[in-house]
Amino acid sequence: MEQRIVLVTGSNRGIGLATVKELLIKGYKVILTARKAADGLRAQSKLQEFGDVYFHTLDVADPDSVEQIKAYVEKEFGRLDILINNAGINYDSWHTASNADLNEVEETFRTNLIGAWRMAQTFLPMMVKQKYGRIVNVSSGAGSFNEMGGGTPGYSISKASLNALTIKLAVDVKGKNILVNAVCPGWVRTDMGGLAAPRSPKKGAETIIWAAELPDKSFTGKFFRDMKEIHW
Repeated sequence: MEQRIVLVTGSNRGIGLATVKELLIKGYKVILTARKAADGLRAQSKLQEFGDVYFHTLDVADPDSVEQIKAYVEKEFGRLDILINNAGINYDSWHTASNADLNEVEETFRTNLIGAWRMAQTFLPMMVKQKYGRIVNVSSGAGSFNEMGGGTPGYSISKASLNALTIKLAVDVKGKNILVNAVCPGWVRTDMGGLAAPRSPKKGAETIIWAAELPDKSFTGKFFRDMKEIHW
């Protein structure tokens, strides 16, 4: 079978970088993305030994940037099989809902929710046309109503909204062999998660990759951690 084409947003470091590496090892063609070319090219050079890794700049909060990567994918590959919406910002632990800087919250939503939404809208038509697709939205337990506390309001509410988007998209494409799911990678040692986090980026990537590889007529519109369904 022809190699699947995967695009991972925000993948020059952390969980995104680990996801790209593991996908390469599995034999996928992977498009690594970063907002800054220097960061992306540096990451690409580290991963070239593992397989067919490509790089393109991408800022999911910028509509023009999304259109540019769409044109690149169409020209270079003619399709996209798997979209992993990993880009996320601003674990705003200094905020509460009652005192949050709403300008900062809007910026968080532009990446964490609207960026993922825009990427899905951009690439779903390709998936519908080819009758195959997987979308994995990298969410967080902080966005689960079952687990949510009072802190990080911008981040948490943006991830809760991403979970809602996951359900809506899954319903939209039901029966078209396109599966849309959300994944909580757990508390991972990244720039956002900090050094005290118990999980490695590789461990954080495991369920993301599992969701990207789900078989036809499998789970869709679900939320997973450690390859098990969790409550929204």
